[in-house]
Amino acid sequence: MLLFPDMSIVSVQVNKNTNENNMNLIRRFTRKVQETGMIQKVKGHRYSERPLSKLKVKEGTLKRLAKKKEFEKQFKLGKVVAKKSRFHK
Repeated sequence: MLLFPDMSIVSVQVNKNTNENNMNLIRRFTRKVQETGMIQKVKGHRYSERPLSKLKVKEGTLKRLAKKKEFEKQFKLGKVVAKKSRFHK
């Protein structure tokens, strides 16, 4: 029985046949597990992240706007030189 992150339980059971060696038993087990498709599902969710909450998005936007405003203020005072854009040469 295998338990996966989305809380689904998949039961994979393989019984050893007479005159079957252990390698064949393991091979049959891995094939059955692959047939369930759960390995691909887990690998697909491996790097997925939850979406940011509205509050976090708002805080990020406010922080970015404050930083931009501070840069424009420093630029007007001549304390900061504007970077050249990489697209305009």
